[in-house]
Amino acid sequence: MAEILDWVSLALAPGLGVVGYWRLVDHFGGPDRVLSASRAELLRTPGIKASQIEALGQAGPLYQRGESELMRLAGFGGQAIVLGDAFYPELLAKISDPPPVLYIYGRAELLCGCCLGIVGSRAASSYGRRVAFSLAEHIARASVTIVSGLALGVDVEAHRGALSVAGGTAAVLGCGLDVVYPQRNAKIFRRIRDEGVLVSEYPLSTPPEGFRFPARNRIIAGMSQGVVVVEAAKKSGSLITAQLAIDEGRDVFAVPGQVDSFKSEGTHWLLKQGAKLVQTAEDVLEELRLEGMVEKGIPAGAAAFLPVEPDALMLLDRLDSVACSRDELIVQSGLPPGRVNELLLLLELDEFVEVLPGDELRRIR
Repeated sequence: MAEILDWVSLALAPGLGVVGYWRLVDHFGGPDRVLSASRAELLRTPGIKASQIEALGQAGPLYQRGESELMRLAGFGGQAIVLGDAFYPELLAKISDPPPVLYIYGRAELLCGCCLGIVGSRAASSYGRRVAFSLAEHIARASVTIVSGLALGVDVEAHRGALSVAGGTAAVLGCGLDVVYPQRNAKIFRRIRDEGVLVSEYPLSTPPEGFRFPARNRIIAGMSQGVVVVEAAKKSGSLITAQLAIDEGRDVFAVPGQVDSFKSEGTHWLLKQGAKLVQTAEDVLEELRLEGMVEKGIPAGAAAFLPVEPDALMLLDRLDSVACSRDELIVQSGLPPGRVNELLLLLELDEFVEVLPGDELRRIR
């Protein structure tokens, strides 16, 4: 406990930052030695500025803050893990600037196995949300922890997909563990807290300020064996995450979208740069050397079971991802309108067909 207190207390020093933290620890040999060093000794550390060590002159107040934070964390039901801890993600420890302390709530063991990041647009299309859910669902069945950032759109669907099969998922936050952000995700936040694991490098009550999210992204990339980008614009946080993964030598995957969709410009750019194209969950699992853990050939948006009625299959065969009108489908099928409407309702409820504005239809899996 004393060692964790050293790590946490130093991490709470205002203005120090992760880079400054590691420069001091590397120079002195441990956070306890940093906290006991004199100002003159601290200033002799290469790369350290005077402004970074203003709070380190007296260790007492920092230790008091550390003790208070650990007590609050225990009361909240969370815990702090530090580099070298059994639950600290092995891959995360290998990045250039790993967080010295992770605050977690939930199933810590999920951080120890194979992890895969799934990220994408907050303003995801129905296609992007559907693919994120289905990929996470199938990959989580292979005992892979799905890692994402609990943002709207692709992130939340990835978490939901993993939870739908009682799989593991980790939400990396850009705020304190006790801060629900965005508020619209309060329900899934509680589910991950109870069934998965929440992860943050920030102490409790830290607000979700903009600069924290790129830092959050390095944790998603760092703890993951690979990162799948489902849908992303050309300039987006998802591409930052992908670049961070590339920098750390991790696999980067991209899901293709419609060629004229600006929401897929980023994923198409990644594919041009050599990212691995994802059509099925197996495409990812083969790279992770977990092939055979799910059924081969299941498309990213596929269902486990196809409809058994011949007429329903016939309608499905006549539909594509490009929309057509209901009237056109009725004419092509040769079935009575009432029968077509009945079958389309069943296909829509089973999420094979999507009804668009203007009573147009398209096949979604």
